[in-house]
Amino acid sequence: MADGYKKEVDHISGVETTGHEWDGLKELNNPLPKWWLYIFYATIVWAIGYWVVYPSWPLVSSYTAGVLGDSQRANALAAFEAGMAERAQIGEKLVNASLEEIESTQSLLEFAMANGRAAFGDNCAACHGTGALGATGYPNLQDDNWIWGGSLEEIHQTLQYGIRSGHDEARVGEMPAFGTSGMLDKTQITQVANFVGSRAGLEPEAGVDLAAGEQVYVENCAACHGDDLKGMKEVGAPNLTANNYLYGKSIDAIRAQVTNARNGVMPAWAPRLDPATVKSLAVYVHALGGGN
Repeated sequence: MADGYKKEVDHISGVETTGHEWDGLKELNNPLPKWWLYIFYATIVWAIGYWVVYPSWPLVSSYTAGVLGDSQRANALAAFEAGMAERAQIGEKLVNASLEEIESTQSLLEFAMANGRAAFGDNCAACHGTGALGATGYPNLQDDNWIWGGSLEEIHQTLQYGIRSGHDEARVGEMPAFGTSGMLDKTQITQVANFVGSRAGLEPEAGVDLAAGEQVYVENCAACHGDDLKGMKEVGAPNLTANNYLYGKSIDAIRAQVTNARNGVMPAWAPRLDPATVKSLAVYVHALGGGN
């Protein structure tokens, strides 16, 4: 209130003013509504009661626990532990069941699919994509062209121990670098690349001797990929007549692979994930539509 202020009553409203005036407008000293004050006082009482009953005041190294000793953190941890116990119980059933039993038992299948989908997103999608369609160097898991086989057991085996992962049980099969090692010269590589491409539905380059390319194939490639170019999953040799190639389907891509073969690595998941999760992944991947 300004010094020397004298009470003044607004002649229109009959309410005393506060003494504040802006551009001829005087502020009325209206009291707050009683209902508002009662609510405000009630919130103060409620806050004090809450401080007493529930954890609230921070201390040096902890906090006041409150009369009820309730803790949302403790509640969340208890719910988490209960969920993990339930998951472990179902997981034990997965571990003890065969892959075929999991697929034929509705409750186990539902859990395996949900668990496998989550595990795939966390561990596999970075390479194979969220939709499992793969990319150059990473197999499409939704087609039926599986280098190491796409049955439930074969997928489970691959997931457990990986491919060229260094694990003792890993699938191992390496294509030689025919060009960089000097096993074939550039002319032979071009010939065999065009021969393979022609058998895979590609248009061969002009002037290339396909008969010579077939001879190069028979002498260097047929032992793994077969005389019919259909491949051998026992050694991880892909089907060369398939619609898609892991490292690209073109004459140039085939030539590059023959010259300096790329042998990709898939990690072994058995040491990283629990057995129930590995089985769940096998069931989930198998259900994507590819494989056998």
